[in-house]
Amino acid sequence: MLEWLWGLKTVAIFDVWSIEHLLSGLSIGSLVKKDNRRHLKKYYPSINFTKSTKIRIDFLGIMFLAYMWETLEHYLEEGIAGKAVEYWFQGVEFWPNRFIADPLMLIIGYWLACRYPKLVIPARIFSGIWLFVHIFVFPHSMYLHELF
Repeated sequence: MLEWLWGLKTVAIFDVWSIEHLLSGLSIGSLVKKDNRRHLKKYYPSINFTKSTKIRIDFLGIMFLAYMWETLEHYLEEGIAGKAVEYWFQGVEFWPNRFIADPLMLIIGYWLACRYPKLVIPARIFSGIWLFVHIFVFPHSMYLHELF
């Protein structure tokens, strides 16, 4: 009944990789925030940016990275890097997953990183373990979902 909400990435808005996108949002969001603050101080020292303006700049950076990754991921799913990579991706993502859910998970991760900065390091560690296991141990990207 709710296959369109949670399931395989080809038919559902959220999949097991939504967890990784959330963890990446914690990590990338923290990096984007630090980098933006550094650049704002360096290149615009005389401008006193409001908190909401800084958040908007962070949001744009995270959205840029999210959609840049989603574009690359689409081409990898289509087989531009070979049949083995195409097999590992297990099909093309459902459009709401690619354009709405995955970037939303990164934004939620950024919000969590801003609110709870102590979560960033554990998220990076868990993300690294997640990626290692899913890329080098499991036979394809949807293997964990198929187990359950």
